[in-house]
Amino acid sequence: MEIEAALLCDAATDQNGKLNVLGAFDTAFSANYPMVLPHCAVAFRMRFSRVEEGEHRIRVRFADEDGRPVLPPLDAGVKVGFAPGQDSAVSNLILNIQGLKLPKPGSYAIDMAVDGRHEKSLPLRATKP
Repeated sequence: MEIEAALLCDAATDQNGKLNVLGAFDTAFSANYPMVLPHCAVAFRMRFSRVEEGEHRIRVRFADEDGRPVLPPLDAGVKVGFAPGQDSAVSNLILNIQGLKLPKPGSYAIDMAVDGRHEKSLPLRATKP
């Protein structure tokens, strides 16, 4: 499995396997804390090889710089199948987050695990303007 794209963004959609992303970012600015991001999304595009056909469990964890969770872990599943003649398959995972509360300025991480194995970390920096 290869992660072709992993982004924190303003919005994302999947349109028949095509990943659409709007406003990718890694820094959020606020003069006051806690900061609330009214809406954001985490988008992953994963490519699987034939030997990886079947069901996979995905967990996304959002934590502050001390490792404390900012949100409960988000769990999802993906079923990977192949059409005849395909040597790889793509799956897009989009997690829409409403009202993300960042308690203080600092560094945050969005960690992704597939089948219990850590695959990707995305940074988010919350700072004052």
